[in-house]
Amino acid sequence: MHDECPAVTVVIPTRPGQAEVAAVTASRALDYPRDQLEILVARGQQPAVQRNAALRAARGALIYFLDDDSVPPPDNLVRARRHFEDPAVTMVGGPNLCPADAPALEQVFAVVLGSWLAFGPSRARYDAVGPVRETSEKELILCNLMARRDALLAAGGFDPSLYPNEENALMDDLQKQGGKLLYDPAFFVHRRPRATLKAFAKMVMTYGRGRAEQFRLHPTPGSALNFVPPLFCLYLVALPFMPVWGLLPLAAYACALLVQALVLATGANPIHSFAAIPLIVLTHLLYGLGFWRGLFTSLKPPGDRPKVPVQLEKVVGADVRRRTNAS
Repeated sequence: MHDECPAVTVVIPTRPGQAEVAAVTASRALDYPRDQLEILVARGQQPAVQRNAALRAARGALIYFLDDDSVPPPDNLVRARRHFEDPAVTMVGGPNLCPADAPALEQVFAVVLGSWLAFGPSRARYDAVGPVRETSEKELILCNLMARRDALLAAGGFDPSLYPNEENALMDDLQKQGGKLLYDPAFFVHRRPRATLKAFAKMVMTYGRGRAEQFRLHPTPGSALNFVPPLFCLYLVALPFMPVWGLLPLAAYACALLVQALVLATGANPIHSFAAIPLIVLTHLLYGLGFWRGLFTSLKPPGDRPKVPVQLEKVVGADVRRRTNAS
């Protein structure tokens, strides 16, 4: 079996001093040959820098990226490994799903994240959608992503200046170089959404800001859809100065919200579904505002960014041992 199993390094960025890391516990239970599995915990203050440091130190031919709160099922590595039997496949990813026992507010956030009207094709990051398929960065997310180490290193790793959209630009580059990205709805992790409305709102604004910064540095046709929320915000600002017919787009938007609520209610708790509707509106507004902000932020070139210390720790059995320091 070892001949069929390439070495895999699980990379988990986390904060300094964080004792309990759910992803470490889950990674120890992954069904994979022990001598072909390495688990690296990268402690620091900038996840992209932490992942780059772990990527350089990893011994695995395949790198499995998890967030510190990602909980994969035991068969994830075996499932993903089969996809890499195709030499053209560079990355494999799937959704991060809200656990069934999460609090009600988090369940509502999960409905918003998995709705087409709020996140378009990116809803596949938060819900198991469709069959296994070739995809783009729109459907993949870094908290549950497996990739070839040599391809990541050849592409230069993650750009820390684009956080939290550093993986999206990297995936675009890999596709331009002929790499194939796969989405597998059964390759999932459990991960709880933000716990409070304030944290959820901050996350959405950060996503908008990050996408705008990515577009400034790496413009692609696929980013066109991301301009809809900022243009919607501009429309609302201009609405008081429009004639009566200017209300037609707003009426169409209200109808779209109603249709989305009915669709969601067929597959989720109806109470959660209808509670999600005002949050979908809030998501559009906050993402749009974050996008406008990202269009005007100051972007530092790689050489101007300060060095950020990263502590790498290798998980051995039940222990976590410091391996090296990097920056």
